Amino acid sequence: MRQYSETIMKAVFFITACVSIIAVLLICIFLFASGVPAIKEIGFADFLLGSSWKPGQGLYGIFPMIIGSIYVTAGAIIIGVPIGVFCAVYMAKYCPPGIYRLLKPAVELLAGIPSIVYGFFGLMVIVPMIQNTMGGSGKSLLAASILLGIMILPTIIGVAESNIRAVPEQYYEGALALGASKERSIFKTVLPAAKMGILAGVVLGVGRAIGETMAVVMVCGNQAIMPSGITDGVRTLTANIVLEMGYAAGLHREALIATAVVLFVFILIINIALSCIRRRTD
Repeated sequence: MRQYSETIMKAVFFITACVSIIAVLLICIFLFASGVPAIKEIGFADFLLGSSWKPGQGLYGIFPMIIGSIYVTAGAIIIGVPIGVFCAVYMAKYCPPGIYRLLKPAVELLAGIPSIVYGFFGLMVIVPMIQNTMGGSGKSLLAASILLGIMILPTIIGVAESNIRAVPEQYYEGALALGASKERSIFKTVLPAAKMGILAGVVLGVGRAIGETMAVVMVCGNQAIMPSGITDGVRTLTANIVLEMGYAAGLHREALIATAVVLFVFILIINIALSCIRRRTD
């Protein structure tokens, strides 16, 4: 009977794994089957390197949106990664139990807040703050970067903290026994041992940042032009899709799907880069 139940569960696990793989394959097939012909029709160089997005005039250059996505994601990383890692170190090594019982649910709550709520926060707090201090409309690259930096915090903190705690305590105690200070023991011994897990959390945060749509649409300004400064408005790849897909038709709609293909390739490159880094460090 036990062997029979194990066989059934093995079959169930195999089927669920196959469903996951099939779902990914179907998404890939849909994206590339719909997007690649549009890229061929528009022209590879004109599509990826074109600086004008004017569907009414037959211009489908997404280079400003690519740059906008890269800038916004880079800004979110600059803001979110140091704060997230330092917060994870505090929670794992410094935080008293009483404060931890309050801080941990607060971080988890950040992960559960809907994107639209973050967008309202950015629109009512971050945008006016930038407008009052730096001028302009406030809806800008900087506003989107700050907001995304906040949004990726729970992902980075959660993964980094669990990996810091997974480092054997003997590493930390050995460094202390050799005369290192607590801070030096953490930053020279514990964090290097947990670096791959922390990097995985950063990659997850990057995926969240580059794929975020609703909150970014509300604060980035949505201008399909090349930004010349952090206070200029930008339009990301995801924002371009969600703003125009509702009324797009024909080649315009296919060009938006092709934009999703570019976004998918970006995520794929990030994952491949992480895999290469892991292989070099193993």
